Amino acid sequence: MRIIPAIDIIEGKCVRLTKGDYSTQKIYRENPLEVAKEFEANGIEYLHLVDLDGAKSNGIVNYKTLELLATKTQLKIDFGGGIKSTTDVEIAFSSGAAQITAGSIAVKKPELFASWLDRYGSSKIILGADAQNRKIAVQGWLEKSDEDVVSFIKTHFEKGIQYVVCTDIEKDGMLAGPSFNLYHEILKSVPVKLVASGGVSSLNDLQQLKTLGCDAAIIGKALYENKITLTELAALC
Repeated sequence: MRIIPAIDIIEGKCVRLTKGDYSTQKIYRENPLEVAKEFEANGIEYLHLVDLDGAKSNGIVNYKTLELLATKTQLKIDFGGGIKSTTDVEIAFSSGAAQITAGSIAVKKPELFASWLDRYGSSKIILGADAQNRKIAVQGWLEKSDEDVVSFIKTHFEKGIQYVVCTDIEKDGMLAGPSFNLYHEILKSVPVKLVASGGVSSLNDLQQLKTLGCDAAIIGKALYENKITLTELAALC
């Protein structure tokens, strides 16, 4: 199972939210590049980079941060947040993203999202399936849809999606363990490469996600709050 630390960006700074609530913003580091270099120095190969400014706006905002991290490290970066148009996709890839994650657009303009799969391939386009009480949330989690998370993933799998990042919003930033039951249900229903996100707080959580069959796990607040150390992660990579 791949281990993927997360860096969430607001105004160029490394922050974390709780349950996606922007009012809970906490700045952990002023310089995301320093954080990314520390990850790389400890054997980390992957990074989940989220443009939180872009997520609630009409397009990518912090693409310069993506470009900086992509040119100054060898990390394979999955970039999400604010990808609302084909231009945004092109900006992300030209700025150095190895993959992009898009969720809102898959709900609001599924035909456009499907066209990206055809154009760029299923290895580069990740479906963002972030849910609260099983309903998909969009626009930086500020809006809720009527889409059931498992049905949503099934629909897009049938259209060719391979990778899915799934966050249970109720678990996000709570350090109380991931949504194991939901991930089990997804993997039992759809043979996707599932990236678990939200709630990871211990090495035991990571082991359970691996046992479930998750392709990868994203770790955020647990790292910044030293619940899991980079040394411990290095031993898993």
